[in-house]
Amino acid sequence: MFKSKFLLIVVFFAFSSILQGQVLNKSWRDIANKKEDAWFSSNEAKAIAENVLLYQRNIGGWPKNIQMQLPLSETKINELIGLKTSTKNVTTDNGATYLEMLFLSKVYRQQPDEKFKNAFLKGVDYLLEAQYENGGWPQFYPLKKGYYTHITYNDDSMVNILFILKNIKDKTAYFSIKPSDEIIQKVEIAFQKGINCILKTQYKQNGILTSWCAQHDEKTLLPAKARAYELPSLSGAESSNIVLLLMSIENPSAEIINAIDAAVAWFEKVKITGLREERFYDNNGKIIDKKMVADENASAIWARFMDLENNNPFFCDRDGIKKATLAEIGEERRNGYAWYKTDPQKVLDTYPNWKKNIASETNKKVENSFKVTVAKDGSGDYTNIQEAINNSKSFPYERITIFIKNGTYYEKIKIHEWNANITLVGESKEKTIITFDDYFDKINLGRNSTFFTPTLLVEANNVVLKNLTIENSSGEVGQAIALSVSSDEIAVINCKILGNQDTLYASGKGKQYYKDCYIEGTTDFIFGSATAFFDNCQIHSKKDSYITAASTLIESEFGYVFKDCKITADQNVSKVYLGRPWRIYAQTVFINCDLGKHVFTDGWHNWGKLEAEKTTFYAEYKNVGNGFHPKERVKWSHQLNDDEAKKYTLKNVLGRFKNNAKKEWYENL
Repeated sequence: MFKSKFLLIVVFFAFSSILQGQVLNKSWRDIANKKEDAWFSSNEAKAIAENVLLYQRNIGGWPKNIQMQLPLSETKINELIGLKTSTKNVTTDNGATYLEMLFLSKVYRQQPDEKFKNAFLKGVDYLLEAQYENGGWPQFYPLKKGYYTHITYNDDSMVNILFILKNIKDKTAYFSIKPSDEIIQKVEIAFQKGINCILKTQYKQNGILTSWCAQHDEKTLLPAKARAYELPSLSGAESSNIVLLLMSIENPSAEIINAIDAAVAWFEKVKITGLREERFYDNNGKIIDKKMVADENASAIWARFMDLENNNPFFCDRDGIKKATLAEIGEERRNGYAWYKTDPQKVLDTYPNWKKNIASETNKKVENSFKVTVAKDGSGDYTNIQEAINNSKSFPYERITIFIKNGTYYEKIKIHEWNANITLVGESKEKTIITFDDYFDKINLGRNSTFFTPTLLVEANNVVLKNLTIENSSGEVGQAIALSVSSDEIAVINCKILGNQDTLYASGKGKQYYKDCYIEGTTDFIFGSATAFFDNCQIHSKKDSYITAASTLIESEFGYVFKDCKITADQNVSKVYLGRPWRIYAQTVFINCDLGKHVFTDGWHNWGKLEAEKTTFYAEYKNVGNGFHPKERVKWSHQLNDDEAKKYTLKNVLGRFKNNAKKEWYENL
């Protein structure tokens, strides 16, 4: 151990000695942002990269305000090695972590050393880990006490993060280092969550969208205070780069377009003209005073802080008291802080062409609303699924088919009652992924919070879902629905439905058809009151618990019917019940199913409801597998005979025209 540590010190010390004067007089920010050229293949660039590796903490991020290009002494190298396990002061503030990842990528393009790649990927992992569930990022992670926990737009911290993630997910050439497909999927989700956070934090002033604050409370999302002189306020500087980020999104949603339009209108409203900042310097070039002077030829400027209620600029000293003019605050803060910015002008300059292009793309959208494509890469009519649904005709005479290209869609989707006769078809079951992460405690709407958690909610009749993965990605956190269906004549074909507790809520009085699907979960992961037929599906348990929790209505002839299904489980699972009654008239039948050894010999559980033993109908017919123990099942369950089993046909359970040959709703799907 001592020998390897000694060698590491020697190597780094050698590299440090390579650094030449041509970079020592430049700032780290300038070096990291340096245009890519042959210099990044030099020993000098490699030596700086070695410094960057030393400063990186094991958690994956870097501290701020470090001049990475400066040579390191042996003492400093030892110190940094000792700090590797420390998480103190690791941040994305002041360009930290972003600049280091950018530099490593540029060096790796010229010098493909795996240690540079691994450090970059650790940085990606750090950014993903640091993100709040609401999509924002704190200034420091792990979290520091105080205002550092706020969602931080200050100094473009969150915009820098999203810039990294956007380039990674879009697989651009900007970064030379490419993560695995698994990481890219996580990056896509994180990016979408980040954009959603931006949209949710845009401040409404008297009901009108404006801009953003430098920091927002991580829970309420409202503008928040930082240092004493950084009061809750609207920010011209931070808001401008947020808008430029939104403008960079191809085929933006209506919500994004609206956010941009509103912010631009606000920039125009609050810009200051006819005024310029004049600076006074001493003999050493240090600013000794600032004054605002009238100048009709001055370029437009924007105040760093503007009042939340009336947009008036204000200024603060370290006493935290608002002042109306720059002249009213002390010399230290007046001269040591940038109180006016020009950044929004870039937004105003960019906006006309962006708006023109958006209008052009909108006009190009497919006019035939019955053939719509959703694609994350912008090659379709929409980039998100909900927007495609929302723009579909209500109660259409013809079926509307929305084709969804491969990609991970971090969306909470609702197919409204008026979106009847609609089909969502994925390009691939494995790669067309709809995911969200709401769960009971996160929703926190009382005892019925479960029903607000679905990733995909179907309230319309005559809906078809095909070739999709529908996931609740919240993990083992209690009730968390992936797919909720409460309507009639619903077909789910060749889909993966993923979650933990309460994965699939098959409810209502209607009829539902699940064919060739994979459904997984932990507890009661198929539950509800619907009449549902599961045809050739794989039902997979992730822990010892219960598969079904039917609440079949007393007037219903059928509840849940599983036919030709494979009942599987994780390797360590050994005691799973086929079902328990959420309500006492529960009906669940397994026919010709292959039951894994994890299925408990009792088969069924009464949920502590003795009356349910008389009112439920739990039955099996000609099942097979190591989990089929007909003689050991609870006495109040049933083993069907041939005549009894005959009624459990697809037509009899789901059909509308049981006594004639008229075509049924589920045929030719």
